Amino acid sequence: MPAPVGPLVEIAPLLPERGALIGLDLGTRTIGVAASDPDRRLATGVETIARKSFSADAARLFALASERRAVGFVLGLPINMQGTEGPRAQSTRAFARNLARLTDLPIALWDERLSTAAVERELIAADASRARRAAVIDQHAAAYILQGALDRLARLRTP
Repeated sequence: MPAPVGPLVEIAPLLPERGALIGLDLGTRTIGVAASDPDRRLATGVETIARKSFSADAARLFALASERRAVGFVLGLPINMQGTEGPRAQSTRAFARNLARLTDLPIALWDERLSTAAVERELIAADASRARRAAVIDQHAAAYILQGALDRLARLRTP
């Protein structure tokens, strides 16, 4: 049976109390990867995967999840500013469904509007060169997405 896929608030009850989460920023050429600590307080960038094939990408993601003893994934869902879903969101949902067929780890979808733009501003403010920004933007975007989800999960746990 495939892993559950859905909005973060629907997946939250399926997650154990503790355990790292893996955050993903899916691009057409790369996948930014971030991970949280087991207490889910802080998201940090892990790596940027150059996309090859779905099976190769999934194998790398599962290896990273295994290394960190992850209990779930958080995928950034690129929703349009009007709240609609375009081709990129549909592609992300398809990726999540395909990933779910290969794992039992829950997969949460998190609205990632403006995440890359916010990270770009932060890197420019930190005086990162254009080459440095290009090298790290995807994993920083994944960390930004995951941190937003972690903050929301913390609010869900607090009465």
